[in-house]
Amino acid sequence: MAETVRRRRRRLRGGRSARARVRGPSFNRLIPNLLTMLGLCSGLMGMRFALDGRFHHAALALLASAIIDGLDGRIARLLRGSTRFGAEFDSLSDFLCFGVAPSFVLYIWAMKDAGRYAFLPCILFTVCMALRLARFNASLDGEEERPKYASNFFTGVPAPAGAGLALFPLFLGLEAEKLGYTSLYEMTRLPWLPVMSLIGTGFLLVSTLPVWSFKNFKVPAKYVLPMMLGIGAYLVALVADPWGVLAAMGVVYVALLPVSRMSFQRLRKAAEALQEDEEEAPFPEERKALPQRAAHP
Repeated sequence: MAETVRRRRRRLRGGRSARARVRGPSFNRLIPNLLTMLGLCSGLMGMRFALDGRFHHAALALLASAIIDGLDGRIARLLRGSTRFGAEFDSLSDFLCFGVAPSFVLYIWAMKDAGRYAFLPCILFTVCMALRLARFNASLDGEEERPKYASNFFTGVPAPAGAGLALFPLFLGLEAEKLGYTSLYEMTRLPWLPVMSLIGTGFLLVSTLPVWSFKNFKVPAKYVLPMMLGIGAYLVALVADPWGVLAAMGVVYVALLPVSRMSFQRLRKAAEALQEDEEEAPFPEERKALPQRAAHP
């Protein structure tokens, strides 16, 4: 009887039976994790292409992983979908795409026939990448305690840039093959160049070198239009000649590392000088007492 009365009331109100609420995150919060998964799959596909000898496709797959890695974090902040799970998933994806895949591709590219010790530089690079990512994750807890100027710098070369520097022999070799420079192409297929790039990049990853992060980089108003034109020209050149542009960017990036260090030291000295001036300045109570002391020596 009571159930019949409830149904009549619902019909009179014109309402429908309440739907069961689906509990769980919204789809917007899943988008960053889906992008991270796509980047992870792209890194795995790069390793698969290297096994088949399709190094052009392998390089493109790793490049796609780097682009996706640059997007997922920003999209997560825009959609307010940053989660602890997403951060851990992104870190694991970075380790595979930027720590395992580059050394694996370079080993297939030039080092698989170089003897039983040829794999040691690959192991060194991968271990250094793991240490770099672990240090970055550990530093997030004390990020608020860092000076404001230090937030614009990474400690050591970041993971995507490290992968790009390590893959310099591959980019150079693909460009030489495209231009028909046989001698240069054969030189990049020798083991010594990948060994140097892997070892050198590994030490840059775990170093304490301050490197620009460009997270809080502000562009003066008069440079906005030239910067946009420059980025457009860079993208056009990247599409037209990707391997040459990526190889050249690696050289430019290494050349800018000393400039980044000098910029960090300049900002640190300025902050220390400002702090010393604040410590030497009298407190408000002492400032009020200064004229009275002068009047009564």
